[in-house]
Amino acid sequence: MKDLNIDLGYLRRILSELLEIPSPTGMTDLAVVYVCDELKALGIPFELTRRGAIRADLKGRRSSPDRAIVTHVDTLGAIIKGFHPANGWPRLSPVGHWSARFAEGARCTVYSDDNRQTTGTILPLKASGHTYGDEIDIQPSTWENLELRLDARVSNEEEIREIGINVGDMIAVHPMPYFAPNGFICSRHLDNKAGVAAKLAAAKAILESGVPLPMDCHLLFTISEEVGVGASHVLHGDVAELLSVDNGTIASVQYTCDYGVTIAMQDSTGPFDWHLTRSLISLCKKHSIDHSRDVFNHYRSDSAAALEAGNDIRTALVCFGLDASHGFERTHMDSLHALSRLLALYMQSPALFERDEKPIGPVGDFPATD
Repeated sequence: MKDLNIDLGYLRRILSELLEIPSPTGMTDLAVVYVCDELKALGIPFELTRRGAIRADLKGRRSSPDRAIVTHVDTLGAIIKGFHPANGWPRLSPVGHWSARFAEGARCTVYSDDNRQTTGTILPLKASGHTYGDEIDIQPSTWENLELRLDARVSNEEEIREIGINVGDMIAVHPMPYFAPNGFICSRHLDNKAGVAAKLAAAKAILESGVPLPMDCHLLFTISEEVGVGASHVLHGDVAELLSVDNGTIASVQYTCDYGVTIAMQDSTGPFDWHLTRSLISLCKKHSIDHSRDVFNHYRSDSAAALEAGNDIRTALVCFGLDASHGFERTHMDSLHALSRLLALYMQSPALFERDEKPIGPVGDFPATD
């Protein structure tokens, strides 16, 4: 097992290009095609589900049991719910779970029929202190108190409909990425495009090194994690271990590693597999990867959906550090580097247990404690 060199220039390029591709849940086709093109460039075979979730394959010495690493390409967004009677500006509903507080002031694009695109700004109903005075500071931050100011010469609902905007049109929030010289990355939608970039960088390192894998490793890219569907529809029966890659929330009440990788011990759906999480921790210790453990009470990932769909698999979650998740987010290249290193090591690690080859069977090497 080798601690492989990670091409950080490649990781950064993938992340930068992915961030510029709008992909709110329900409108992920462009991001899916981008990832497919990158898999082709790397020489990794893949398949798509009907709606566009991707299952790519890194071949190992054996095909069963095998493992999967999952990230999601979909992001938060919004959808037009209706129109405010006073001025006709569109009313909004969120796509995914995020606070209206972080939508205020966001630049965005409305995607209408026939691929018509109209830019705009999401604003609170009372946006001007010159007009409303102190009322702008006391109105609640709710989606009902937001409107979409369009960059168009329109003044009522009828005129807005005439330019092709309708109820149900998707809204993609502009990421506004900034890559600082000292390694910090600030942007919306780092969740989970940073995870996608780290996984592709790890796969590239595996291929370029020529190191053999002990078992097949499937690279899964899902398209509806932000609305809870996640990896429920892209697995197959041979997968015994599922590793989710997502963000770890940086906060004073958390233990997420700012510049390393975080192994989640539990999220809102319950604890992750004891043996798989501790195997990942062991890899970090053995190869001196900066890491921490954390528990997330208000969080779920792709693996939760996989378990809820009835898959009997061992699951774990590894995270890059992310400040202000589902807002204007920030991570660091050191954290993404640590994550990629761990993913490449995990791909090389042996199966946890031989008995996991079959979904049901005798005791075999089932673990026991004294």
